[in-house]
Amino acid sequence: MARIAFGLATSHGPMLSIPPEFWADRVSADRENPRHFYQGKTYTFDEMVGLHRGERLAEQITPEVCEQRHARCQKAIRQLADFFEEQRPDVAVVVGNDQMEVFTSDHVPAFAVFWGEYVEGHPRTPEFLAKLNRGIARAEADRTPPVYTQYPCLPDMGRHVIESVIADGFDVAQMRRLAVGEIGVNSAPHAYGFVYRRVMRDKVVPHVPVFVNTFYPPNQPSAARCFEFGRALGRAVSSWPSDAKVALIASGGLTHFVIDETLDAQILEAIRRGEVSAFERIPESMFQSGTSEIKNWITVAGAMVEAGLTMKLLDYVPCYRSEAGTGSAMGFAQWC
Repeated sequence: MARIAFGLATSHGPMLSIPPEFWADRVSADRENPRHFYQGKTYTFDEMVGLHRGERLAEQITPEVCEQRHARCQKAIRQLADFFEEQRPDVAVVVGNDQMEVFTSDHVPAFAVFWGEYVEGHPRTPEFLAKLNRGIARAEADRTPPVYTQYPCLPDMGRHVIESVIADGFDVAQMRRLAVGEIGVNSAPHAYGFVYRRVMRDKVVPHVPVFVNTFYPPNQPSAARCFEFGRALGRAVSSWPSDAKVALIASGGLTHFVIDETLDAQILEAIRRGEVSAFERIPESMFQSGTSEIKNWITVAGAMVEAGLTMKLLDYVPCYRSEAGTGSAMGFAQWC
């Protein structure tokens, strides 16, 4: 049977992919956003500034601090990529989420498994990049290939995973080709593209992409449900009739677009302990907007419990970009 050899988890936010002097490019979009989710409630940008008054966030967005935190993030990504290269698996299962790159508001499954021959990577056109915020546009090269690319998948394993988790009580959607989502390109979503380019360094092993709907109501699976799905995923992988060495990789998180260091610490400790009860105690209202991507980590954490592996946090780096607390908390971890 297949063997789960290790797991990895990484944030994938645009701030990882651009120099820190450009982090402030996103602040204009932050100011225009009328709905910032923070600790289960919604606030305007100015209200967030008021909530964080007294926390001296101005000291956390100086050029010097931003440079230091960016450097820490790049070091952690290198560590993940070096580890992946040294321990190179035969197969990977990549757990991420879609942001209308593949799905549309008319069709978003709670869980989905891809079992086609390959997923496609399309370079971004100048016309497409011109529609994006400058901070996001600059990051696209880190998440999409410079030329059209077919990333190899593993249909036999993908089908086995689908059949196994369905037998285990999870009615997943199945996909054999990426559709054209609302942004108009049938390309690997950025959650996966970041893993292909930065963690696998463009040397993509045969893999199975697994999708979790973290972002979009009304069918977001709960954190506890994601953990149990991860356990079923771990059992599915381990029962695949092959002697393959398998890695699971989570892409996304941590808290954003407003950073909540207290919540991050609580969730990281729950992931380290691998106890579903810890996730049941956290209200689902906390897992909204970008913060919801933590559920990709929680899914892989469930699989790691089945494999008997323990998480090691390589680094946690809160990357602020405004006095409203906006930014992305970056996390990097491995299980072995």
